[in-house]
Amino acid sequence: MRGKFSGFLLVPQIIFIVLYGVFVQYDVQAGPRNASDTTSSEHFDKLYPMFQDVHVMIFIGFGFLMTFLRRYGFGSVGFNFMLAAFVIQWTILIRGCLDLEDIKDGKININLETFLNADFACGAVLISFGAVLGVLGPIQLIVMAILEVVFYSVNEFVIAHKFQISDIGGSMVIHTFGAYFGLAVSLVHWRPELKDAHPKEESVYHSDLFAMIGTLFLWLYWPSFNGAPAAGTIIGERAVINTLFSLAAAGVSAFAMSSIVDKSGKISMVHVQNATLAGGVAAGAVANLKIGPLGATLLGSSSGILSVLGYAYITPAILQHMNIHDTCGVHNLHGMPGVLSGVAAVIIAKATSPTTYTTLEANLQLAGLAVTLGISIIGGLLTGLVLKAPFLGSVKHQDLFDDRPYWNVSLYRD
Repeated sequence: MRGKFSGFLLVPQIIFIVLYGVFVQYDVQAGPRNASDTTSSEHFDKLYPMFQDVHVMIFIGFGFLMTFLRRYGFGSVGFNFMLAAFVIQWTILIRGCLDLEDIKDGKININLETFLNADFACGAVLISFGAVLGVLGPIQLIVMAILEVVFYSVNEFVIAHKFQISDIGGSMVIHTFGAYFGLAVSLVHWRPELKDAHPKEESVYHSDLFAMIGTLFLWLYWPSFNGAPAAGTIIGERAVINTLFSLAAAGVSAFAMSSIVDKSGKISMVHVQNATLAGGVAAGAVANLKIGPLGATLLGSSSGILSVLGYAYITPAILQHMNIHDTCGVHNLHGMPGVLSGVAAVIIAKATSPTTYTTLEANLQLAGLAVTLGISIIGGLLTGLVLKAPFLGSVKHQDLFDDRPYWNVSLYRD
């Protein structure tokens, strides 16, 4: 694996270096001629704390959330780190090609918002990573990331910039897209032996405890994820408040529902790790709207309940009847709550006067959700077919959910 794996990382990195040297430059805010501009400095001061919260979510939150597998902790955190560092660089170039970034004199102008948008793309890729965690090899993951960023950026261009939908927190652009893209890849890479529980696809006490670290980081910083695109504005503050309400409600609902669906009335750590976060996803498309505490808590409670039901009943059903293996249950944390948020935006658009939100149209919101589902599923299926290429190195059955084929592992302590 040594030469091939290194080549799939170093060759793109060299290309990145060349392209960044030729086509990328600081924008006015970040350039040396703007050093005395207090307005730019104030914008940076408002955005950077929220950007850093999002950054922590990407590298620590997502990474540690996936460490529940007892023998794939290195792969969860390590490949998460690798993919995020790769995707940040790749996304900036792709977004520039689609005019999603500021272009001047044939060059992409970058500032802190550029990296915030790149982090959002990382979120989509890492959600897809969760669907195939332990099933795809590292080279396959790199190729998946390369292709997914292209599909992700096209989808963002269509629904966010052409349709101008309401989706400040990326419930559709990021969460719905990433979940169904990953599920489509998983469908293509279905293997019959996954229908029966793999001996390594399980957690132990300390691996679940590590996963809770990811949960808590994500839960605490999710308001910044939804509010960062409007940092320092009234809209941004409203997004933070609505997300806080939604997260709190989802947390309570998830604990309650977890006990209800368990025959012994006990709480499942899987539900606590994931369904408590569903409120952040569900709030995303409407976080900047005037949904009030009632709307935010109702949405959060609904998403927490929906997510627990997904883990308890829907995930086993799609495994048995649709041949879709979802390692992390991204359908329950990101997919269904993302769709719920998109539907909520449609309802709000229908229920409010056109003068209340001048750019909010129900038909466009619904079209945006449909386009996202279409591009993510088709893109995922095509990407999955590409990943079947023999030279990309598929994972053997005995190596599934195991760090040892890829990492120096001294000793397992189950």
